[in-house]
Amino acid sequence: MREILAEVITETVERLCIEANEYLPEDIKCAIRSCRAREDWPVAQNVLDQIIENFEIAQNQQMPVCQDTGMACVFLEIGQDVHIAGGDLREAVDEGVRRGYEKGYLRKSVVADPVRRGNTGDNTPAMLYTEIVPGEQIKVTVGPKGFGSENMSAIHMLKPSAGLQGIKDFILETVETAGPNPCPPMVVGVGIGGTFDKAALLAKKALMRPVDSENPDPFYADLEKEMLEKINQLGIGPQGFGGRTTAIGLNIETMPTHIAGMPCAVNISCHVTRHKTEII
Repeated sequence: MREILAEVITETVERLCIEANEYLPEDIKCAIRSCRAREDWPVAQNVLDQIIENFEIAQNQQMPVCQDTGMACVFLEIGQDVHIAGGDLREAVDEGVRRGYEKGYLRKSVVADPVRRGNTGDNTPAMLYTEIVPGEQIKVTVGPKGFGSENMSAIHMLKPSAGLQGIKDFILETVETAGPNPCPPMVVGVGIGGTFDKAALLAKKALMRPVDSENPDPFYADLEKEMLEKINQLGIGPQGFGGRTTAIGLNIETMPTHIAGMPCAVNISCHVTRHKTEII
């Protein structure tokens, strides 16, 4: 049994909140640059040039890459042989978010009540997702999620009779409806299977996967490629001005489901698809 202090978790979350908001992952930056090299529509070229300039300035000057510094989504893969000592796990994570958003001068975007609103003033609480895994480490991933793209996400409780074509149609319909609203080029996370809530979580997790990776199942790897190609044929383009580049990545995650269902969730993210991971 390995003991990990709650304060270590707090310090890790604090650091990752800042770093995730200031530095885009390398796979995202490479994908944007690759799309720029292939883009032949002058307006789209100009938009992609500005996007590249923006994330380079953010990195060089240690500034947030986007003014919407997001809601802090924190994923913890906790080894079953870990004992967390010296504090409450939830409070440790929220304190890390609190410190990170204050120290990093990051915008506080969380309201205390969904209807009556009222800013919490420190971007807490975090959206916390925990999973027990083998081992004696904790894998911490912080993925700040902006709501321009989150608002364009959707879930559909498809019936099995809808088949693969039903999934394809739903993905395309969701992206086409989103249009320019999620600040394309976007990253599309797709979750298929489980229950209503699990499908949505799978879609969120899909956004944490590098866009240059592929599903280990060849069937879904091929589906990822096919749907990314079809999305880019929609012609929405960077920031909605047209062009070849509507999405820079599409990841699919799946799990078993009930015989009577085929839940499908689409979680859309903007080109600022931020996530940072550290193992403690």
